Amino acid sequence: MFRKDYLLQMVEDMVEMVGKVFGLKQQKKYAEALWEIDDLLSKNFRLNSKLLNSLSTEDIIDMCRLGSVIEADKLQSIARLLEEEGGIYLDMGQTDEGLTRLMKSLHLYLFADLHGADHSMLKLPERVAELKGQTRSYRLPAKTDKLLLGYEEEQGRYAEAENALYRLLDQHEITEEEGLSFYQRIMDRSDEELEAGGLPRAEVQEGAEELQRKVKS
Repeated sequence: MFRKDYLLQMVEDMVEMVGKVFGLKQQKKYAEALWEIDDLLSKNFRLNSKLLNSLSTEDIIDMCRLGSVIEADKLQSIARLLEEEGGIYLDMGQTDEGLTRLMKSLHLYLFADLHGADHSMLKLPERVAELKGQTRSYRLPAKTDKLLLGYEEEQGRYAEAENALYRLLDQHEITEEEGLSFYQRIMDRSDEELEAGGLPRAEVQEGAEELQRKVKS
């Protein structure tokens, strides 16, 4: 019960903060907007922005680890704060600072999803979709693209998963054999599921055959 009450309060605090930040951004009061995020970080996580942004995604994930269990909803809450902060820096014209935070936020959302995050708590799928759009023109870290590959496949967006696969193959961050495993897995889906996921069976077979040739060459 305590844990549930804590999460509900955290969500309420988050919603209130997002509303305040939106208003402050409209007024171009960026310092005040950043302070609102820092205040919530301090209240709920005993962190500040400077410390949080000095940590790698792996460090943040470890911070949300309780024994062998990932506190996925805590992790997605931190991702939400980083997302808001990234948006402020983009509005300020500080693209590098903004994108760094948005990419880190996307990674944490995907990792939280992998470990059972509550999708309704912060509308995780919508947050992921928003971040994908904001970072689409930039190269994601390979570790994030690997999470995205699994996420898109799980969500049935096979064309998007294939795009992530190709990016990883181009960077030599995944092997052709692993790529073949992807095609073999989705080959078991129905024609209707593949069509809905943007990757008709003929394209799946074509992709698998192309990779098979590379493996044999």
